Amino acid sequence: MRALLLSVLLALAPPAPAQELSALSRLDAAASAITAEGDRLALDFALSQPAPWRIRFLDAPPRLVLDAREIDWTGAATLALPPGVAALRAGSFRPGWSRLVVELAGPRRLEAAEMATRDSGAAIRLALVPTDPASFAAEAARPDLPEWAAPDPAVLPTPLPQGGGPITLVLDPGHGGIDPGAEREGQTEAQLMLTFARELKEALLRDGRFSVVMTREEDVFVPLETRTSIARAAGADLFLSLHADALAEGEAQGATVYTLAAEASDAAGEALAERHDRDDLLAGVDLSEQDDVVAQVLMDMARTETMPRNDRLAQAMVAAIKGADIRMHRNPLQTGGFSVLKSPDIPSILLEVGFLSSERDHARLNDPEWRARMVGALRRAILAWADEDAALRAAAAP
Repeated sequence: MRALLLSVLLALAPPAPAQELSALSRLDAAASAITAEGDRLALDFALSQPAPWRIRFLDAPPRLVLDAREIDWTGAATLALPPGVAALRAGSFRPGWSRLVVELAGPRRLEAAEMATRDSGAAIRLALVPTDPASFAAEAARPDLPEWAAPDPAVLPTPLPQGGGPITLVLDPGHGGIDPGAEREGQTEAQLMLTFARELKEALLRDGRFSVVMTREEDVFVPLETRTSIARAAGADLFLSLHADALAEGEAQGATVYTLAAEASDAAGEALAERHDRDDLLAGVDLSEQDDVVAQVLMDMARTETMPRNDRLAQAMVAAIKGADIRMHRNPLQTGGFSVLKSPDIPSILLEVGFLSSERDHARLNDPEWRARMVGALRRAILAWADEDAALRAAAAP
């Protein structure tokens, strides 16, 4: 079975250097379906042409992962999900490869798998049947092919800062690729935040006092750990993660500044932090490793110095955004356990630029003039913080 999963179904080749989809094959959503036939799940994906592919299983939660070089999965979100399938997501995952993740309601095993070719294209057909949790866990725990191991963030190539200024800022447009984030009216959080990050980057580079690194320059998936590693490799003075989430319950409106804390300041912040980590998990990134005791002590010591700087940065952002007469959340400064904020030695902020679940925020995020005002406020906030930070450091120097 493992040979079937990792060899027969994969024409494995080194990942392509390009990030954008080459669209070797496209999903025909109208001719595709996921159906339940008793206890049996049938997955039938109609494609414009054959493409190399492979499947494997992951646990906690149980998922089937289908990697392909390369299928454009646009339209997959429109497929009806039968009982037995909890969620479906798809998008770019790594250079030259796309990923479809089928979150299962319970453990299943592969009963049949094939790619059928025909004159008008091809189809991937899978059949899944229930299995016991122990068997599923054993299958999901099998090591992946070495070529598919996640890269060590410490050895990733360092993105080159652009600009010659003394302040090195890492901009992190949230989500991307297989993880679109919140969605509303055909727009995704990942797309909106990439647009905003590009505009902020351009303004900062024009200022001349900034060097700017982006964790992603296009619609690709970047694991949370990699985002913080990019900041460290770039020698960042500060890290700013940009989001526009949606809340399933209650109402939220206006920009919100988050800093790291073990416990969230409210239930909404806790839910958002859990969702961000879950997005990485669902995409197939292992979050199980924990810091050892010594490492945790060292990080706590580093944060003792970083936290006051972080708090001053957050306060400067709130003051500048309010000063620009931009609507903020009723509690504009909050805390949460966001993994992307856990660099112990780099002041790190997560900014909810707005909430896609708010009609007004959605309109603001699509207004170029409003975005320009927010960009100006953030530029002023960072400069004010940098000046104060430099003065305090100079005063504290022996």
